[in-house]
Amino acid sequence: MISQQLEQLLKAYKEGRMNLEMTITGIKNKLKEEDLGFAKIDHQRTLRNGFPEVIFGQGKSTKQVVSIVASLVSVGSTVLVTRTSEDVYKVLSSKYPNCEFNELAKTIVLPAGEIKPTGGKVAVLSAGTADLPVAEEASVTAEVMGNQVEKIYDVGVAGIHRLFNRLDQICKADVVIAVAGMEGALASVTAGLIDKPVIAVPTSIGYGANFGGLAALLAMLNSCATGIGVVNIDNGFGAAALATKIINLKKNNKNQ
Repeated sequence: MISQQLEQLLKAYKEGRMNLEMTITGIKNKLKEEDLGFAKIDHQRTLRNGFPEVIFGQGKSTKQVVSIVASLVSVGSTVLVTRTSEDVYKVLSSKYPNCEFNELAKTIVLPAGEIKPTGGKVAVLSAGTADLPVAEEASVTAEVMGNQVEKIYDVGVAGIHRLFNRLDQICKADVVIAVAGMEGALASVTAGLIDKPVIAVPTSIGYGANFGGLAALLAMLNSCATGIGVVNIDNGFGAAALATKIINLKKNNKNQ
């Protein structure tokens, strides 16, 4: 929406409907951050990164989340809230009936018009059922960023035949996100079988020696398989954002 508004300003200047001073002032107003006192909203992020600022709900009050959402909605941005709750959703849905809550992922999405497709496909793999909240956060994020998402859940190495049975589907993706706790072996096995980039997401799921996801994180970082990038523990959002940038880079190279 911001880019469209800037195009309208420049078009008005080109056609003589606005003078230079008015155009410069208009551009500055569109690009400035909005200060809510407790937060400064970055309305320029779509222009820089291709997607509006995302609201990390954890640690924020319901009132703060609602205020930030209102600011983003006012400029026509699609809204994604991560690490949020049903209580926040109930308040937001009373104001914005079209917002969507994913109970497992703990995300809220408030779309602004049609989401522009990237033309890419992301396969989201989870090792086990306990990893699903993180996998769902990745899936929701990848979808709202315009990707086609293939969910391939419960394919961990304890029953490795389940992964082999889905390899044809996995190989059709542009980027694969592998979500795993315990020893985190899913990312290494997957990367050793396919020619696509794998984004590994360690989860905090596991017994004591897992150290809240640290064991899985170190296993993924120390993988001998090639083509693996690793994000932080439980960071499904970060994995999907990275996958989207990889897909957009591929698309941009094709268009050149």
